[in-house]
Amino acid sequence: MAEVVFRDLAQRQGLGLRIVSSSASTGEWHVGERADQRTLDALDARGYDGSLHRARPFTAASFAENDLVVALDRTHERILREWARDEDQEGKVTLLMSFDREADGMDVPDPYYADTETFDYVLAMIETAARGLFRQLEPALRQSRMAPQNQNQKLPTQPRTTPPN
Repeated sequence: MAEVVFRDLAQRQGLGLRIVSSSASTGEWHVGERADQRTLDALDARGYDGSLHRARPFTAASFAENDLVVALDRTHERILREWARDEDQEGKVTLLMSFDREADGMDVPDPYYADTETFDYVLAMIETAARGLFRQLEPALRQSRMAPQNQNQKLPTQPRTTPPN
């Protein structure tokens, strides 16, 4: 959900080419599979397209490929920090809910064993936090878009975020 929501937000703000958002799991569950149908239904009901999502694992290379690694709960955050090879990699890890000033907690619940309404509730949490995250990144993204482009000047790399599944 977080990958789809964040990508859509960037696209709607005209910054879709400046941000790459991908989702990865801290486990090998369901690798290559589509998202749970209830996830796809919740996304679709809110106007998002989650049909292209395929489960994949977070790997050691994921730290190098991403400027920011967004965990959805403290368990994922702990695992990702343990996998980090140095302080720079560890510093890339953050919790999604830390970008929602009014959040009751830091964990996005896993709705997998819950009812359909829980998927909608989790999606709403993700939307709010994703907007907060985007507000933090947007000024730098817009500034880099406005930077003069010539052969001698390189633009900053695209920020990449990887929320776990």
